[in-house]
Amino acid sequence: MAHKFSTSYLEDSISLFHHYKKLAEGAIAQVSDEQLVTSLDEEMNSIATIVKHMAGNMRSRWIDFLTSDGEKPNRNRDSEFVEPPSSRAGLMKMWEEGWECVFQALGPLTDDDLERSVMIRGEPHSVMQAINRQMAHYSYHIGQIVFLAKHFKANEWKSLSVPRNKSAEFNRKVSTGEASQR
Repeated sequence: MAHKFSTSYLEDSISLFHHYKKLAEGAIAQVSDEQLVTSLDEEMNSIATIVKHMAGNMRSRWIDFLTSDGEKPNRNRDSEFVEPPSSRAGLMKMWEEGWECVFQALGPLTDDDLERSVMIRGEPHSVMQAINRQMAHYSYHIGQIVFLAKHFKANEWKSLSVPRNKSAEFNRKVSTGEASQR
């Protein structure tokens, strides 16, 4: 991820959310439709299930972000872990709709909003705390998505960052301007 110097917490947060979204999409793009719904064992979630859960969380947390509890009464969290969409198109539509909730909620915020109080599961959080909570939650699950995709692709995996055993080459390209930092 190319870094831009900023003193804006909101700008940095939005940039990181975009980075994590792109990272997951890079992993999802590498797996087959069958691998999207494959679980490694009974306790593991498939990539599709993780995406469904994240989208449900995003709808609940970010719709009416400043004015209603982030755990909406109509959310059925347990249903997020069963029966993900049967098609890649349906899954990606759900994914995009979830992220749209995130960016629509964050876009109009100002630095003055960061100290405002919002509720999540009946507990007060500053807006900054709520953003941090979701950043940690999404990066956790995106790490799972990348791990599963990398497992499924094995030797065919295309690195989403600096490829293994290529650090020196990558650093040389960055220092000479041949490549942009990821």
